[in-house]
Amino acid sequence: MSVLRKIIHVVALLFVAYLMNSFALRSGIMKHPQMNKTIEQRVDSLLALMTLEEKIGQMTLFTSDWEMTGPTLRAEYKEDIRKGRVGAIFNAHTAAYTRELQRIAVEETRLKIPLIFGYDVIHGYKTIFPIPLGEAASWDLQAIEQAARIAAVEASAAGLHWTFAPMVDIARDPRWGRISEGAGEDSYLGSAIAAARVRGFQGNGFDNADAILACAKHYAAYGAAQAGRDYHTVDMSEQVLREVYLPPFKAARDAGAWTFMTAFNEWNGIPATANTRLIKDILKWEWGFPGFVVTDYTSINEMVLHGYAADDKHAAELSVNAGVDMDMQGAVYYHHLADLVKEGKVKVSRIDDAVRRILHLKFLLGLFDDPYRFCDEAREKRLIMAPEHQAAARDMARKSIVLLRNEKQTLPLSRQIKTLAVIGPLADSKQDMLGNWSASGDAKDCVTLLEGVRAKLPGQGRVLYEKGCDIENKSDRSGIAKALAVAKKADAIVVVVGEAGWMSGEAASRADIGLPGLQEELVKALVATQKPVVVVLMNGRPLAIPWVAENAPAILETWFAGTQGGHAIADVLFGDYNPSGKLPVTFPRSAGQIPLFYNAKNTGRPADPNNKYTSKYLDVPNSPQWPFGFGLSYTTFSYSDLQVDKKEFGYNDALTIRVKVTNTGAREGEETAQLYVRDLVGSVTRPVRELKGFQKVQLKPGESKVITFRLSADDLRFYNADLLFRAEPGEFDIWVGGDSNAALGTRVTLKH
Repeated sequence: MSVLRKIIHVVALLFVAYLMNSFALRSGIMKHPQMNKTIEQRVDSLLALMTLEEKIGQMTLFTSDWEMTGPTLRAEYKEDIRKGRVGAIFNAHTAAYTRELQRIAVEETRLKIPLIFGYDVIHGYKTIFPIPLGEAASWDLQAIEQAARIAAVEASAAGLHWTFAPMVDIARDPRWGRISEGAGEDSYLGSAIAAARVRGFQGNGFDNADAILACAKHYAAYGAAQAGRDYHTVDMSEQVLREVYLPPFKAARDAGAWTFMTAFNEWNGIPATANTRLIKDILKWEWGFPGFVVTDYTSINEMVLHGYAADDKHAAELSVNAGVDMDMQGAVYYHHLADLVKEGKVKVSRIDDAVRRILHLKFLLGLFDDPYRFCDEAREKRLIMAPEHQAAARDMARKSIVLLRNEKQTLPLSRQIKTLAVIGPLADSKQDMLGNWSASGDAKDCVTLLEGVRAKLPGQGRVLYEKGCDIENKSDRSGIAKALAVAKKADAIVVVVGEAGWMSGEAASRADIGLPGLQEELVKALVATQKPVVVVLMNGRPLAIPWVAENAPAILETWFAGTQGGHAIADVLFGDYNPSGKLPVTFPRSAGQIPLFYNAKNTGRPADPNNKYTSKYLDVPNSPQWPFGFGLSYTTFSYSDLQVDKKEFGYNDALTIRVKVTNTGAREGEETAQLYVRDLVGSVTRPVRELKGFQKVQLKPGESKVITFRLSADDLRFYNADLLFRAEPGEFDIWVGGDSNAALGTRVTLKH
């Protein structure tokens, strides 16, 4: 493509986007709530009264010192509030504390502009749900939305207006610690979950003070950090960006997310916090995003270290002109924007646009009419940790558990068992049940697995416990001997191993994703007893555990299950709940396989065991330990009678796909049927499989149900070499089954 053709092409794309957005605005078909005219009139009136310093104050976000010293704010920050030099505070929560700060803003300032209070409410405020990767394993959009709804109810009761969630980054490298905060490796599933969590946080709007602003983060491609190392460089084509990493952000925007947070990484050599292509062109112009964009913590300042900005002042100029509306903690807008405006490097109109977006949300939240509407201590006391919230957390945790292995029907355990040994460094750890980014969650409120099991098996001496080893210590083996002594007295063994809660999340990348310390040695010793052994995993990422995967009789992936995790895991261990979780991310055999994901592309030399000169390893298979979408049940399911209503369909057509799912086991259970597609030939190469639909079905023993999927040309679109989003005619393979290795399939043709 010539340079001229490329220019014409880009201009054409932008013009089409403009026309589409204009039409959507006029016709009212946009899914995102648009700017309220009455609010905009009030915003304009207020904006006209503001000094430049007060405008810049609205673009400044500072942290409370809560995490270090309790509910306090630095004296200089309080003075900044009084002078109108800060418009939002994060890490300030509880109704009483936010009321105190809000009082300063609305009673001791010239214009009485209320503050917005934000916090990292990632998987619960006080009632902690499973980590987001765990929630994603439920594939239950209604339950995920409900978890976010409860988080918003509690957070709003604690004086908060805004959460820095959902994290919607696609992550294909389990070494990256923040994989725990997202929905895994797949754009289709990730998009559905992003929308569900936005709906949950923002509820039915802000007429009632039980909803909080969602913030889609980290925009964009943060999950593709090279080598899985947090904050590291990202390098990819715009085609990959648009097909893999942007869809969940677009889904969040379409679901109504009012704020976006920029990422720490660069894309195309430009840090995301000053990336005009990402912020102005795609998010604000192409997608018509009406909310505001906030940075991540000091990410404007960090552009100096990136080598993109000469100093903080230059970084402020680059960031604000790229479309960033609010500076989190870096104080570069605070210190430099006024001078940049005076020097003509930043236009007042750009400042006004940012402030207009921020003020609009303050009006939308109802803060100008009642700045204390989120500061109701009686409501806070009534709703925080409410019994119905605990019940929902327990149910969400059960839904998140994935049964990875169950040889000889080791599970479920019988309640008639005489003696059960519970062993492992995570078996009785309250703190680790919370996982990372657990907001205001308190370890003392958590139910450990040991506590959950003892509640199931009351009676003296029925449940024996021994820690066995520490999570990280590689030298002290004395605990293993003690664990074996306890195991020999038991009829069955539950060993609880994995990562500490802090070992995943931000700044928690791991090069070795096996079991830390002596944990594998502990498991090997217990398996050698020849007694029934159940391995319970707690972790924030996929682990590479080939020996355990191939030798432990039963394995449950429970992630970090939250406040009610111990009860939830016990429910599954004893068969009160039949596990139905499915992996939202591939589990490798070895870290050497990474990145490993189901929807990769083929090569010109696909693996052939009879030909050395094909794409494979010498020491491990190409295949994962457990594939994307995988998860067993205490019953079994079969798929049959796959039918399509036509073998050929057109661009204005829809294909109807039917398949019969049968419960072939002896227990009632729930299965997640998954639809996968392959475009056999494209103008650019296509993945070997792509998820295009999923449905959950509950079946009694022997029961069958026919489930239906619909597939249209729109579902088959991709970005071609010219970055045009379209489907191409040709043949497509379709599979339906219980995971991404589904074998039941057929072939159809899309015609012009």
